[in-house]
Amino acid sequence: MPPDVDAALRRARVPLEAVSVVLQEAGSARTVLAHNAATPMNPASLAKLLTTLAALDQLGPAFTWSTPVWLLGNVKDGVLDGALVIKGSGDPKLVVERVWLLLRRVQQLGVREIRGDILLDRSAFAASKADSADFDGDPTRPYNVQPDALLLNFKSVTYTFVPDATRGVAQVLVDPELARTQVERSVRLSTAPCDDWRGALKASFADATRVGFAGSYPAACGERNWPVADADPASYNARLIEALWRDMGGKLGGRIVDGAAPVGVKPSFEMKSPPLADVVRDINKFSNNVMAQQLFLSLALQRQPEVPATADAARGVLQDWLVARHGELPAGSVLDNGSGLSREARISAALLALLLQQAYASPSMPELLSSLPVNGLDGTLRRSRATPGRAHLKTGSLRDVAGVAGYVLSDSGRRYVLVAMINHPNANAARPALDALVQWSLRDAPAR
Repeated sequence: MPPDVDAALRRARVPLEAVSVVLQEAGSARTVLAHNAATPMNPASLAKLLTTLAALDQLGPAFTWSTPVWLLGNVKDGVLDGALVIKGSGDPKLVVERVWLLLRRVQQLGVREIRGDILLDRSAFAASKADSADFDGDPTRPYNVQPDALLLNFKSVTYTFVPDATRGVAQVLVDPELARTQVERSVRLSTAPCDDWRGALKASFADATRVGFAGSYPAACGERNWPVADADPASYNARLIEALWRDMGGKLGGRIVDGAAPVGVKPSFEMKSPPLADVVRDINKFSNNVMAQQLFLSLALQRQPEVPATADAARGVLQDWLVARHGELPAGSVLDNGSGLSREARISAALLALLLQQAYASPSMPELLSSLPVNGLDGTLRRSRATPGRAHLKTGSLRDVAGVAGYVLSDSGRRYVLVAMINHPNANAARPALDALVQWSLRDAPAR
């Protein structure tokens, strides 16, 4: 190991056998550094590179998801005498603004009142058997939201706390508003330091119909946001659509329930997603687990559109793609899911480096490179202490796991492929070692 890297690992009490590294010149067979390169390691969110690389290769950067909408019935004098149907196809970015635009399009078609039901078709993805609390026991974390063919606004709510010193409270702003959910709109201000401000709020999120804050909010925090996964994901879509529709002046005579889209009937219109290149950027820059899972299942759906996508089918697509480019996977490799939110996933630094080398020579290289966080500047690398702006690297982080993988631009103008993973209880204390490794790489790996 380079001396600065070795020293940082020693300070963190991480042994060399817990570290795997590959540094190669991009577009070249020259390997500068290899340590435990063939050892399968838990990649954490570096697994998103597999998902996004496979998607860019198989679907192309211009690929979009389509959400068809049917107006089933006659429209007269602003009234739809029938049902409105919305069918999901896995769009990872149906955020509240785009749901509003979808409903606005319905109104532009002359509908102000829906006499029948609003039917939500979520059949493109098989129903998940997993629970939001399965991974770490905290269902309020937005990263634990389960994939859904009709995933609206990540099934989450952002609470914003705005101090009002004259009233001695912090106002609580809610985005988006949900029907049949009451939220306490203020919380007492305190003079406490801005440390564990979330804990100080003593929030109660377990009841989806009522959200409250029994504690206080430190005035020293200024304005802060808290994104929270909704306590009742099964009803989230209905509550969001109902709130938006009524806020837009719409009337609804029926209910909002799951249902089936009509077969053989052309939709009234379709809502197109942003292109895959934009989605991949959100996934990699900000390590968005839910979007990665949506993309993972979409790989299976695109292979067999007539069959509900499952995690097993998506793993099969990803494995076939890897084997086609690498041959049989090394012993000990485990493909679990598309996000890396897994304790079982295993991949070697050598295989990741090979995939990054292949991506560097591929037509979608610019889209991949621009999707990766820039060290010291943005995304999950904004706190990196290596020279800013010189590396595009995906990060990986779980309890006992830390890693980076991507490309480093050196002083000489050479670009290097760098993959580094640490699997150890002190992994996150060893992040300075990863920064030191990036710094050593951008200095063209000076002689030791």
